[in-house]
Amino acid sequence: MLESIKKNDEFKTVYECGKSYANKYLVMYVYKNDKSKNRLGISVSKKVGNSVVRHRIARLLRESFRLNDEKFHSGWDIVVIARVGAKGKNYSDIESAYLHLAGLHGIYEK
Repeated sequence: MLESIKKNDEFKTVYECGKSYANKYLVMYVYKNDKSKNRLGISVSKKVGNSVVRHRIARLLRESFRLNDEKFHSGWDIVVIARVGAKGKNYSDIESAYLHLAGLHGIYEK
């Protein structure tokens, strides 16, 4: 089951203490948690588009997380921020951007 980061304090901790990498579509912050599961937080700003566009990107990111979860090392808080470039992209574009950043962080086994 997908565990989410929902509280503002949890997002702040990942932003301030975590490490970040970015590509054309996404920015990913990663911070080690003391749990056996990974947790995902998604942030999509109003700059990216209207609510339909923002929710679509969030759904694509959640699906990328869900389908690739078993390949990730466990015990991480992951916050993904969508950039304006992500607007209108299909699932494979978003997934490859997500996995590319996870690879840069070293939390993903291909």
